[in-house]
Amino acid sequence: MSDQKELKALQAALAAEHAAVYGYGVVGGRIGADRRMEARSAYDAHRARRDALVREVRDLGGMPVAAAPGYALPFPVPDSAAAVRLAAELEDRVAGVYSDLVRATGGERRRSAAGALREAAVRAVRWNGESVAFPGLAERAATASASPAPKA
Repeated sequence: MSDQKELKALQAALAAEHAAVYGYGVVGGRIGADRRMEARSAYDAHRARRDALVREVRDLGGMPVAAAPGYALPFPVPDSAAAVRLAAELEDRVAGVYSDLVRATGGERRRSAAGALREAAVRAVRWNGESVAFPGLAERAATASASPAPKA
């Protein structure tokens, strides 16, 4: 694997983790008391992944991408139900980025990315109660199904 390809994928994962940390700040402010500990656990997991990615980017000689001052949410989050939907969306997005990182890396870095992908997929299922066959690839499957079928 080329270091530049890995670095680019690591930076994308880092950017996704920054966004997830921000998003979970919103989730934590709106989530019901019954799921607050779950939200806190996810927030902590994303912070830990973010910090590990900062170290990995530096290890490859890169300057870690900084967090944005704010992020546009995919939809308004006025209540606990919307917070749960946002948490599921955050996990789906993070899983997609980690699937890219799995493809771009090898060895221990690939194992770590696969672990992060698995964790995000499990959290997504817990939040929305549904699973997908290949976590992180849902958006690619939707794009492929929207394409016309090849002619025989």
